[in-house]
Amino acid sequence: MLAVTDAAAQAIEALTSQNGQQQAEGGLRFSLQSSDDAGAQLALAVTKQPEQGDQVVTADNGATVYLESGAAEFLDDKVLDIQRNTDGEVAFALAPQGV
Repeated sequence: MLAVTDAAAQAIEALTSQNGQQQAEGGLRFSLQSSDDAGAQLALAVTKQPEQGDQVVTADNGATVYLESGAAEFLDDKVLDIQRNTDGEVAFALAPQGV
């Protein structure tokens, strides 16, 4: 199952909060756009609730990630983290678990 670092969970919480309040069932959703032998193209969106059939991953801080079934299969052995560029902007990053 996809693992979520504390830093990624905090970023998700910041994205899904509104006026300082956590949205009910709001989260980050991954969906599979395409895949081949080289890997997968994933779409990422902030959404208020999962779609039918989505796998739900809840971080320790309550931040939620929704995984469309195809994305869940691809992300099963991955860790969701963040990277900051020199300007301090945050981007989500995926890495293999156990690395």
